[in-house]
Amino acid sequence: MPARKATPADAAPDRAPKAGLPEASVHVENFRQVREARRSELVEDYVELIADLLADRGEARQVDIAERLGVAQPTVARMLQRLVRDGLVTQKPYRGAFLTEAGQTLADASRARHQTVESFLLALGVPPDIARRDAEGIEHHVSPETLAAFEAFVRNAKA
Repeated sequence: MPARKATPADAAPDRAPKAGLPEASVHVENFRQVREARRSELVEDYVELIADLLADRGEARQVDIAERLGVAQPTVARMLQRLVRDGLVTQKPYRGAFLTEAGQTLADASRARHQTVESFLLALGVPPDIARRDAEGIEHHVSPETLAAFEAFVRNAKA
């Protein structure tokens, strides 16, 4: 039997071996969760922005949504149609978009997640402008368990 070729792991026996691939079912679940988060991310961003515009200006016009999201008005029009179809938004001619009860509930939950993630990043010492920007992406992908851990960390950091 030929001698086994030495590997980098042999040279550093105190280093843990590289982990192998997880089971296929674990990969499937991980990627399923990421795909679901991506699908809901845009919807959550829209309803949260609509809620903010309604609170600040009393209306959420397509032009204002497009400006804040950095997209074209036809893109906003298509998304608003989807939000209406999904029961999250109502539209009134010449008045803009308004949240349904379900839309407001989703906007509130998204905002709460954002605030928790941003508070966590700030507690870690991340500068405020970066924490705000990073929280915008993380908030959609964090699990309820991780979010609870973030909340506990922030509570302990304040205590």
